[in-house]
Amino acid sequence: MKIAIIVNPLIPVPPDKYGGIERIVYMLIQELIAKGHEVTLYANEHSKPGCELVGYREYDPYSMLDIIRINALTSKIAFQKFDVVHTFGRMSNIVLLMLSKLPKVVSYQLPPTLSQVKKMAGLARKGSIHFTGCSNYISGQIAPYAPVTTIYNGVDTSEYTFTPAVAEDAPLVFLGRIQKEKGTDIAIHAALAAGRKLVIAGNVPDEKTHQAYFEEKVKPFIDGKQVSYIGPVNNSQKNELLGTAAAFLMPVTWDEPFGIVMAEALACGTPVIGFKRGSVPEVVQHSVNGYVCDSPEEMAAFARDIRKINRADCRRIAEEKFSSGTIGNQYEELYKRLIAK
Repeated sequence: MKIAIIVNPLIPVPPDKYGGIERIVYMLIQELIAKGHEVTLYANEHSKPGCELVGYREYDPYSMLDIIRINALTSKIAFQKFDVVHTFGRMSNIVLLMLSKLPKVVSYQLPPTLSQVKKMAGLARKGSIHFTGCSNYISGQIAPYAPVTTIYNGVDTSEYTFTPAVAEDAPLVFLGRIQKEKGTDIAIHAALAAGRKLVIAGNVPDEKTHQAYFEEKVKPFIDGKQVSYIGPVNNSQKNELLGTAAAFLMPVTWDEPFGIVMAEALACGTPVIGFKRGSVPEVVQHSVNGYVCDSPEEMAAFARDIRKINRADCRRIAEEKFSSGTIGNQYEELYKRLIAK
């Protein structure tokens, strides 16, 4: 197949540091190339995707001029003998393609703007558009208005070292942006209540509200002994951090669309303890690869019992449900199904 993939051009593919969508796009491209498909990526001009790259830009603020300019570029896809176009970016950037019979896949990695879904589903040539959600939580919101398939996010499990056992006093880990929605302060209180050490890793966003959250809710508990903060981590540091953890804590206070870090933890064999929000109950099979809970008190109780979870089951589920191979196969099958219509 000849496949065009589009992603917003704000961050290169793959990303230098943070960029979950861009990381997923890069992983998918590598899988499609390995399967013998021809891929062209429309993305940030500094991307290094390992396939043909068409670089483009957006300007801040994003405006009608961007829409016109980018559509002039993407509309040409309809005349370049592509079999399918797959966008992870703004639907406004492929408005003109909606008039083409070319099969179009639109992937949502964040909560969907349903007004846009309805608008584009109505505008697209009949039977030419299909949506994907990165969890049933996301897909369920789209389903009343357009055809949709759930294809989970995931990781290249070969890049993560499976650790079958950890030390008795292994710490709990929180890894992610340090902000209220991610529940960093909740992780601290749960760890303290469980009598376990906690290692916090991740960046504090620049916005004042997040800086204030860190200063008031997180920093006062950092003592370098019971609670440690190590800042942002690179891939090798992340692999070691997650692999040597007793459990990964996911005390989100919003409905997480997926949470790639959960798949990363499971790939290391590390159980996940998370709140029953968004996609968490889809990723975490209660009492199998971690625990799903409703409160800091429950999180602490499960942290005390974490050794009941078989770390081999965590790795197995990561490979079966959230590996790059599984995800590549699912997108490939979707493309074939749409092309055959």
